[in-house]
Amino acid sequence: MKTNILVSDTLYVIGIVFVIILVVLVFFLIYKLKKAKAQRREFEEKYNTLEVKVNGLKLETLESKLNPHLFKNILNSIQSHAYQTYHALDKLANVLDYILYESQKKFVSPREEIEFALNLIEINKIKVSPLFELKVKTKIKEAELLYEQPILAPMISIDLIENAFKHADLKSPDAFISIVFEFRDSCFYLTVSNKISDHRSLKKDNSGLGSNTLDQRLRIIYNNNYKLDKFIEDDVYIAHLKIDLLEYKAQMLAAGR
Repeated sequence: MKTNILVSDTLYVIGIVFVIILVVLVFFLIYKLKKAKAQRREFEEKYNTLEVKVNGLKLETLESKLNPHLFKNILNSIQSHAYQTYHALDKLANVLDYILYESQKKFVSPREEIEFALNLIEINKIKVSPLFELKVKTKIKEAELLYEQPILAPMISIDLIENAFKHADLKSPDAFISIVFEFRDSCFYLTVSNKISDHRSLKKDNSGLGSNTLDQRLRIIYNNNYKLDKFIEDDVYIAHLKIDLLEYKAQMLAAGR
């Protein structure tokens, strides 16, 4: 009888010890899990902070290359067509104001960017004959709230426009450049198309700078809120850019930026 009681007490004690060990183990695992989660959050925060800094440095580097590159192209255009210098210089003044002041901002309004692009087009006109077919259209819903809000990256439109004038066939009878700006449903659209020249220009060391810069800027700034399509159709090069500014703003607000 005593033996049975002793065995029973022993088993009871062992059970209690086992339960205590199990509880301690559970609490230890919970502590480790919480600590791991805290470390993971800390790591993610540090990673996100580092990513923002790296992207900021990339943008600064890209933009520091972009402005002199554009300015050099403009001056070359004016220098080669001195007879139209007065008109070109008038437009150049507007472009320079934008480059010096507005482009230093992180964002400008779609209205400001489109006005800048139209001035840039006027300067590029001096490269082509008065008989050359240059179509410029704007389809703008100015009543939309985001049209006047600083939410569009400055100088985001110049690469597609500069490329058209650089690679268009300016001598062919059916040559043309078409540039269409649209702003609707809180989206910025730019469609540029041109007849491809048969005369291939010599490849330069810095060729493709604008195109690479545009792709990188769009990816860094707008992430999945943009679409850039480039394709050739019947000897016509077409580039179409769409930026969903409403979705981008919603994501920025949600992220607290």
